[in-house]
Amino acid sequence: MAENRASVYGEGVPCWVDAQLSDVEAGKRFYGELFGWTFEALFGSTVLARLGGEPVATLAQKADGRLPTVWTVYFATPDAEALTRRITAAGGQVVMAPTPVEDLGTAALAADPGGAVFGLWQPGSHQGFGRRHVPGTFVWAELYTRDTAAANAFYGGLFHDALFGTDTEPDFGRAEVSEVFPAEMPPHFLTHFRVADLDDALGAVQRLGGRIQAPPFETSYGRVAVVTDNQGASFALLQR
Repeated sequence: MAENRASVYGEGVPCWVDAQLSDVEAGKRFYGELFGWTFEALFGSTVLARLGGEPVATLAQKADGRLPTVWTVYFATPDAEALTRRITAAGGQVVMAPTPVEDLGTAALAADPGGAVFGLWQPGSHQGFGRRHVPGTFVWAELYTRDTAAANAFYGGLFHDALFGTDTEPDFGRAEVSEVFPAEMPPHFLTHFRVADLDDALGAVQRLGGRIQAPPFETSYGRVAVVTDNQGASFALLQR
């Protein structure tokens, strides 16, 4: 399907996700069983996940055990240096300056004014998702924030076309933290993976050692449940 190809990833479109884990081998077993992913070595202890032969995510060893175990969503950009300057000017922060990742591309991490962390990806040989929006792949990113108006202003200024649409529908949205998570939860992006049957997927999560954080609830974009993997990384499952 043409809509699944990396060539459509204009600036501000979610184009990749990665998980920072304490145990990559355990992550391979969990996500391989849950989503049907296969894996290949990429560099160091980082592995590339594929579904049907197409790249869908990476699992990486945390550089420091004190770092959070998290899924991070990356937004496409043709110029990571220029985008980080715009982020700083708009009141955000650069967490990790643009850094080349071999010949694959350039990665950066930033935080919005509310503190939610997100990634930037300037492609080299790796363009981003080979498949998305189908079961077992990325389908949506939801920003949980305390100030949706401020978030709309920040991301709308950075990524107007990606958020508010040109010829494609947006791949992420904004919601109040308190809608699903406790009010003390810090603002964050939640990566959503599509599943064919949410109840079956929740059973698999529990069987594989994960847990349910928020039981199924209805949203404008589908039926969602929030879970953690067997190492504590939070993500969402979405049935459309």
